Amino acid sequence: MSRFAFALGAILVGAAALAAALPGIAQSERVVRITAKKYEFDPPKVTLKRGEPVVLELTTLDRVHGFKLPAFGVRADVAPGEVARVRITPDAAGKFDFLCDSFCGSGHEDMDGEIVVE
Repeated sequence: MSRFAFALGAILVGAAALAAALPGIAQSERVVRITAKKYEFDPPKVTLKRGEPVVLELTTLDRVHGFKLPAFGVRADVAPGEVARVRITPDAAGKFDFLCDSFCGSGHEDMDGEIVVE
C-alpha cells in the first residue's frame, strides 16, 4: 500500500508541475451570449479583454441571421433553435464592428454592433 501511495503522490506532484508550466492550456474560455432578432443584436456592445479567450454563443429569436466580425475574420450563420459558437482571442485593443450579413428585411442595414477590446 505504501508503494501505491508514493507512486500516486509522485504522479500528482508531476501533474501539478506540468499544469503550472503550461498556464495557457489550463485557461478557460469566457462565454458571451449574443441574441439576434429582427434588426438588432442584444447586447449591441460587448466588452472583452485583450488576450482573453472567448466563445461567442449566437442565437436568434425569429429567423436566420448572419454574424460577421470582419476584423477577426469571423462569419457564422445563426439559425432558430440552434447555437452558433465562435471562438476568438482578441490580440489588439480597439473597437470592432459586427453586423448581420444575411438580409432580414427593411431595417437590415442597421443591424450591427460593436466589440470593444480593452
